[in-house]
Amino acid sequence: MLKIRLQRVGKKNAPSYRVVLAEHTAPPQGKFQEILGFYNPRKKEKSFKKERIEHWLSKGAQLSPTVHNLLVNEGILKEPKLKAWRPKKKEKVEEKVEKETKPEEIKKEEAKPEEKPTEKPKEESKEEIKEEVKEVKEEAKVEEPEKKEEESEEAKKEEKPKEK
Repeated sequence: MLKIRLQRVGKKNAPSYRVVLAEHTAPPQGKFQEILGFYNPRKKEKSFKKERIEHWLSKGAQLSPTVHNLLVNEGILKEPKLKAWRPKKKEKVEEKVEKETKPEEIKKEEAKPEEKPTEKPKEESKEEIKEEVKEVKEEAKVEEPEKKEEESEEAKKEEKPKEK
């Protein structure tokens, strides 16, 4: 089946498109039979070979939705625009998952109490880990002299009653 579609040409970040007639199984950047026009969305330029497009449509060639909408804007086609892009539906994916699970598994899941999701520890960079290690070491150094002072005070208290 022949299809009239866009073929991307142009540099990186500067898209420009050819309107080509190609076999629908041909790769998007592959061989085509005829160039039927061009479209540059950045400069808002477009040019189409109206007679050749009408010729191929009469022979049974199909239009891609985007090319169809471009031809409607140019006045070559007198049809309503098509929806060229459709977002993925999340509901269908959830329904498929539910259908795939067996009824026994669903009953077991309902019987189990709900578990709270556990928070995963954040991945820390090496620098952050090094800083934490330094802080812990500093805290340990601060705590050690305090402990030594406390121990020496306790020892003095113990010695005083012995002297009496």
